[in-house]
Amino acid sequence: QVQVVESGGGLVEPGGSLRLSCAASGNIFSINTMGWSRQAPGKERELVATITSSGSTNYKDSVKGRFTISRDNAKNTVFLQMNSLEPEDTAVYSCNADIRRATGGPVIRYWGKGTLVTVSS
Repeated sequence: QVQVVESGGGLVEPGGSLRLSCAASGNIFSINTMGWSRQAPGKERELVATITSSGSTNYKDSVKGRFTISRDNAKNTVFLQMNSLEPEDTAVYSCNADIRRATGGPVIRYWGKGTLVTVSS
């Protein structure tokens, strides 16, 4: 069994900051790319940021310079530091982890259930 659990969402005023965390646990041999996606009400889910096991990152254009993704490989954890938040950032943020459960086994993408971020005054 593998679990992916997010934390850190909440209500913040425009211009504020939040830090999301996501931990993967269970039967894990290795984790490749980890990432964050978000889904706003009435909209499709969109990829926000990804980070490889070696630390290479990619960001959605609208969050570049405001969001920072990082990870702690020893703890199977990924973080998303969100600064200068805007109302348009309001969404459910979900974490994903591409996990190999045994040597030579397939890589499977696991998703967390998500955490709500609301940016409002």
